[in-house]
Amino acid sequence: MLSVEHVTKTYGKFTALEDISLTFIPGVYGLLAPNGAGKTTLIKMLTTLLFPTKGQILWEGEDIQVLGAEYRGLLGYLLQQFGYYPNYTSRQFLRYAAALQCIPRREVDGRIEALLETVGLGDVADEKMKKFSGGMPQRVGIAVAMLNDPKLLILDEPTAGLAPRERVRFRNLIHALSGERIVILSTHIVSDIETIAGQIVMFRDHRLYCCDSPARICAQFQGRVFQLPAGTALAPGQFLLSEGQGEDGLVLRVLCDTPPIGGAMVTSGLEDAFLAIYRDCLFYTSDAAD
Repeated sequence: MLSVEHVTKTYGKFTALEDISLTFIPGVYGLLAPNGAGKTTLIKMLTTLLFPTKGQILWEGEDIQVLGAEYRGLLGYLLQQFGYYPNYTSRQFLRYAAALQCIPRREVDGRIEALLETVGLGDVADEKMKKFSGGMPQRVGIAVAMLNDPKLLILDEPTAGLAPRERVRFRNLIHALSGERIVILSTHIVSDIETIAGQIVMFRDHRLYCCDSPARICAQFQGRVFQLPAGTALAPGQFLLSEGQGEDGLVLRVLCDTPPIGGAMVTSGLEDAFLAIYRDCLFYTSDAAD
């Protein structure tokens, strides 16, 4: 079990996260918030790249700063920008990563073969990575993060820049790897976690907004999301969530408490909830302290 207990992180006078308390048990968690809300700050503290200004983070009741290398040996981490040597094959790169992690050679080859098959690279294991396309390098990154069979797997924006098909493949892979470990996936792409995360963690105003199931988060907005024809003038109290294509052309998805004239109630999804929750703070354009 991983526990975040009343954690605050400040940078000078700027507070990135304030009084955050969370408990993670085996399963998939999605950190979902706009850029700048604190996702990466939390990720860096969970991976000991940063330390809390106040509060503590515990693994099985012990402070991760005190555990040090013992804790990091339980951790698998994939950064958003996965660096690799393009002239290495994926098999060579995994052997190199295993050596850096001091994994005994007698355990390495069999584990590498199994991981290459798991991430769908078994048939190209001896091709140089500079020939890889799409999300193939990211799949190598997942294999590297899994080399030590981690109890805690942390993925920071792993699908950024991937094509839709590769993102679907990646989501399926994450679901397959969850098993008896804690998987924490940081993203601002709703579809990446809507179907695989059992719990969604959201931050707002640098504090914890919720840690709940997608269904319960969406339930807050049931009966409040309506579809209107494009061009409809919005009245006071009506908030435009998104525009999309309906059966009869372009339509608006609108959040409001009173059914609008000419509107049809629709089932709210996680994207609707995300846009509704962050409707007045989606101006974030950078993640300088995040």
